[in-house]
Amino acid sequence: MKIGFIGLGNMGAPMALNLVAAGYTVTGFDVSAPCPDGVNSAGSAAEAAANAEVVITMLPNGDILRAVAQEIMPAMADGSVHLDCSTVDVESARAAAELAQSHGCLAADAPVSGGIGGAANGTLTFMAGGSDAAFEKVSPLFDVMGQKAVHCGPSGNGQAAKICNNMILGVTMIGTCEAFALADKLGLDRQKMFDVVSTSSGYSWTMNAYCPAPGVGPQSPADNDYQPGFASELMLKDLRLSQQAAEAVDADTPMGQAATSLYSDFVEAEDGLGKDFSAMLPRFVSRRRS
Repeated sequence: MKIGFIGLGNMGAPMALNLVAAGYTVTGFDVSAPCPDGVNSAGSAAEAAANAEVVITMLPNGDILRAVAQEIMPAMADGSVHLDCSTVDVESARAAAELAQSHGCLAADAPVSGGIGGAANGTLTFMAGGSDAAFEKVSPLFDVMGQKAVHCGPSGNGQAAKICNNMILGVTMIGTCEAFALADKLGLDRQKMFDVVSTSSGYSWTMNAYCPAPGVGPQSPADNDYQPGFASELMLKDLRLSQQAAEAVDADTPMGQAATSLYSDFVEAEDGLGKDFSAMLPRFVSRRRS
């Protein structure tokens, strides 16, 4: 299978390299990032897409996805698949799928969970939207780049699953950080707090697997001065996508709104830019009730 790969940044490059290591021929293009060794370099997105059975995109936002889709579709063969692994708004994912269909191609939106480490280790989780035929054709690639792929329904549903999941993640991390900050002020030792909550009804992924308190629980970015495993600005992006989607379908998401506002302040008005999203903990520790 010949694969085109457009978007070779921190996530795309290791994903492409895992495909090369599995024996696939990969031709890549990025407007700024270099092509990693082993990936054939193309001079444009259209050139990377030409003669490919699957074209994978990993792009920053929906506007860029729409522009790239317009560029690559005339170069793609009938029956080939556009597999978009970006995290974008649902409307852009569905627009790209409609464009693919109008050119005789298949499409799947499959945003990922697992971060840079998951991309490098081939342990990503893919949340896929699209037809059964598209999902079946790209399933072998999911097996190389990740450890799990869930077909969530028609086009756009992969993005829907991603933003719903990350809205939960953002809200839960804020609650976890608030609780640790409160425990500090009440004189409760952080390790004792973890020992209780991690085995009680407060159990959560943000507590048990990604604890925001340094030196508590398993290794996490908190133990590396909050160097990002998942950057705060990326959490803000996903939360804003969740609220954009909520507005579009008239869904009431007050906790999602609150989390979006807090991360917006943290990233844009405080010192959260470039830090892990769990760095909310020192933020809460340093603040008082207003």
